[in-house]
Amino acid sequence: METRTATNESAVMTKAQKREDLWRRIKKNKLLYLMILPGILYFFIYKYIPMYGLIISFQDYKPYLGITGSEWVGLEHFQRLFNSPEFWMIFRNTLILFALQILVFFPIPIILSLMLNEVRSQLFKRSVQSIIYIPHFMSWVVIVSISYVILTLDNGLINGMLESFGFQKINFLMNEDWFRPMYILQVIWREAGWGTIIFLAAIAAVDPQLYEAAKMDGANRFRQMWHITLPAIRSVIIILLILKIGDVLELGFEHVYLLLNASNRSVGEIFDTYVYTAGLRQGQFSYSTAVGFFKGFVGLILVVLANRLAKKFGEEGVY
Repeated sequence: METRTATNESAVMTKAQKREDLWRRIKKNKLLYLMILPGILYFFIYKYIPMYGLIISFQDYKPYLGITGSEWVGLEHFQRLFNSPEFWMIFRNTLILFALQILVFFPIPIILSLMLNEVRSQLFKRSVQSIIYIPHFMSWVVIVSISYVILTLDNGLINGMLESFGFQKINFLMNEDWFRPMYILQVIWREAGWGTIIFLAAIAAVDPQLYEAAKMDGANRFRQMWHITLPAIRSVIIILLILKIGDVLELGFEHVYLLLNASNRSVGEIFDTYVYTAGLRQGQFSYSTAVGFFKGFVGLILVVLANRLAKKFGEEGVY
């Protein structure tokens, strides 16, 4: 009995000590916590509180009745989604565009970072960085509009060149075969330069003595890059890849919507545009919320699985 009492007292003291240590760390790093407070508030207000609205995916939501007054229908909207003939088309299109982002786009910022790291002229390096960063600050409306001017059938730059060389014009904008190449090229154009920021920062943290030792062993620049630079930034690459996998069904509404038309809808319609069409244009609020719920759930599952897989191979993961 006395031993059990002593154990309980020890557990209470341990909890009290942990609580004291926690408050001590908070007081010591209070300025750091104040810096991250706006970010915490942002996610709490705009990401967590709105999750209450997911309830309407299980209701026949009527705006004039509100969430509390709408009829409860259970999984009806999810059954409708999975039985819809459009579901597999949208799911296939989303997965294909996501695969293009992972296989084609994701490696490009890494390759650009490695190439820029090998440039010895700081002026040239900074000039190239500035040039490839600029598209990131343009909206998708501007990017797609520029592409339209270049690729349009009438007086387009590319078709004008094809015609001048005696080739037949190509209707890039209305041809479904060109939708996916056009999409991924625009993603590369806009985001590749911005993605190099993180990788260049990771490369800058590599110990220079490692390169000096490799030079003494006779390693050329390619060997140094392969055996020192890439292993040093591997953890950063894996973390960004895990976060990217979480966005498997979140490809961005604006970009795809601007490229969509009646001719390429069969290869371009994704969950984001489908939610907009069903929810805002057709007023099916509960159904579109169910689609969004499905997107978020799949992303969560994939992040957890990818994180566990990364830890299984000895990497840190995201949590």
